Order: sequence, then structure tokens, then C-alpha cells
Amino acid sequence: MSAEPESTDPARGGTVRRDTPVRLRQIRAHAHASRLLRPFVTAQRRTEAVAYVVVDVELDDGARGQGSAAETVAVTGESAETILAAVNGPIAAALTDAEGTPDELASLARQAVDGGTGGTGAARSGGAGAARTAHTSSARSAVDVAVHDALARSLGVPLVELLGADRGVRLDRDAALASDMTVSLEDPATMAQRARQAVADGYSILKIKLGRDPEADRERLAAVAEAAPGVRLRIDANQGWTPEQAVRVLESFAADGLPIDLVEQPVAREDLAGMARVRAASPVPIMADESVWGADDARRIVEAGAADMLNIKLAKTGSLGEALAVADVAAEAGLACMVGAMMEPRIGIAAGAHLAFAHPAVTMVDLDPPAWFASPLPAGGFCDDGQLRLTGGPGLGLDRLEEGVDRGD
Repeated sequence: MSAEPESTDPARGGTVRRDTPVRLRQIRAHAHASRLLRPFVTAQRRTEAVAYVVVDVELDDGARGQGSAAETVAVTGESAETILAAVNGPIAAALTDAEGTPDELASLARQAVDGGTGGTGAARSGGAGAARTAHTSSARSAVDVAVHDALARSLGVPLVELLGADRGVRLDRDAALASDMTVSLEDPATMAQRARQAVADGYSILKIKLGRDPEADRERLAAVAEAAPGVRLRIDANQGWTPEQAVRVLESFAADGLPIDLVEQPVAREDLAGMARVRAASPVPIMADESVWGADDARRIVEAGAADMLNIKLAKTGSLGEALAVADVAAEAGLACMVGAMMEPRIGIAAGAHLAFAHPAVTMVDLDPPAWFASPLPAGGFCDDGQLRLTGGPGLGLDRLEEGVDRGD
């Protein structure tokens, strides 16, 4: 993205600002589903189909926007049913006919479902990423993305320009971020075959799911490296190791001479002291993922010296504003960021893509879920052939996904 002194709406000749107040005329959520083309397996879960919710909002000026939230019980505790209930119940009651900036509306939504204390800090019940009493971050994120999509459409600008307005960000269709393809946690031979296919599809970076058994993990990684020589590897343990196991495993990977760029969340999300010990001994950079739910978590990670990088996911931050705040903390501390995602549909992935290009701290993306979904809907917004690019259009740049379409039938 290129930078210019200010961001203006060419249609209106006015300045584009993310703190533009809007009034919500209507908010409504509806259910969808898609099977996956292959199982998605991590140290924590196995997924073969995804139930998700699409949120529609309409502003007073008639502009409409969409956001989405996938069922992620193992991570956020939210099912499609609880997301629908939260959006169509207390959030809709609080936001219908409400007026405010997107961040003010996000705060109203948070207050409506959990008194304003959930999702922006992982320590509300102790420790980074500790269990929450109200699982609403995905639901709130879907609403917030829909509001931003509608506002950007009302202003006639791509979402990336709205998110990066204070930095003068402009859409650049030639700008690209190297993307990765995930190889999920299976037997070594299957993982090797998945790696070969990803390389054939144009990916030069593979994200390898590990964390079930340290010795078996070494065999898995060796099989992938042999099957896909020359690619860069990102390792994701999904909290699967103890600090002691993590140090041993990472030292063995280094001894094998494997081209590993980073290791994501090697230990339990609340164990920042343990992750700091791993970071101090690790021959490769450490990225925090499950430990990062908001800017307060990012600050704790920085203070603990627990990570070199942060993975930002909208389903955890609960809003684009909080995601930008995490990136701001990282930038101030000199940490790089990745924008990642849950196994979720193109609406959520498009939001993540716009976020990634809107903030200079974001240098990596992990946004491959559309390649897993049997459904390609909705079209537009971005393309990814190993290089992620935005394709233009107002808001998210996506077609609308109507109710009753893409229900997993």
C-alpha cells in the first residue's frame, strides 16, 4: 500500500475517517454451513464441516454491510447457535437505532452481551487467554466487520482505506503479501502429500500443524521437508508442548537444518513465563497466538518477553478497532504481526485481508481457509495464489451472501 498525506472520499471530496458516526437501522444474523474439502486437524480439534453465521447491517443512509463468525467452540467457546442468539438478541436490541462511531458501537455490543468486560483482555478470569464467562468475541467481531463494511460502502472506499485512513493508506491492487497453506496434523505420509499439493498450487510457505507428540512431530516435519524442498516452514503447536518439550523439539529441528521461519504458540496460552523461557532458548522466533485476545494481552506478552511476533485474529479481538490496537502495541515494541483466522468463510477472511494491508506492523498473513471450503461464496474481495492481493471495490469488495444460500446441503 502506498501512503499519501490524507485519505479522502473521491465521490464526496471529504476526508475518510474511521471515527465517522453512523446510525444502524437494522441488524440481523442468519445461519450457513459448508463442508471442508479435507479434514482440518490440529493438536486441539478435528473439523470436517463449518457452521457459520452471517451478520447483515443496514445504516440509516441505506448502505448495507456483512460480517461473519464461524463456530469455534474449541477456541472461543462459541457455537453457531450461541452466535445467532447473541447477535439477534442482546446485540440487536442494543444497536438497532443506535448512533456512534464503529468503536462506540463495538463497545455497546460488548456491554450488551457481557457487561463490557469480555474479549478485549485475556486475563478477565486470570492469565492470558484464560477461560471466559461469556463467549462472544466472534459474534461481536462479525457485527463490527459488518458495520465497517457498511460505512466503507457508504463512503465509497475499500475497507483497507477506512482502516488505514490515519496513515493515508490507499488500495494498491499490485501490493501482495506472501501467504501460506496449512498442512494439518495427520500421519507423515498424508502430510507429505498435502505439502506436495500445496507447492503445486503455488505456495512457497507451509504452515505445519504439530503438537501431539514431540517424537512423532519430528517425523512429520521431516516428511514434509523432504516432500517440499525449498519451501519455508511455519510451525504451529497449538499449545501442544510443555516448555521443556518445546525447547527440546525446537533444538532438534534446528539440528536437522530445517528451514523454519517461526514457531507459533508452543505452550499453553496462559503460561507466559514458560513461553518466555522457550523464547530465550529457541533457535527460531516465537509467535503468540492463543495468548493474544486484545491489546492488554499484547502488552503482557511484551512485558514478559514471551514472543517475537503476534498473531491477530478478529474472532478473538472482537473488533477491528481492538485488532488495530494490538498491531499498535506490536509496532511500538518492535514486534512483527501476522493476521490469521479461524476456519471461517470468505467474509471473515476478506476482513482479515483488509486489516493486514492497513497496518505496517503486519508483515505476514495466514488466511488460507477459503482453499479448504467446498463453497466458494461469496465472490470477490481478494485473491490468493500463494500471494494475497486485494481486488478492489467498496467495503470488503464482496458480493452479498443472502440468507438461505450456502447452508451445507
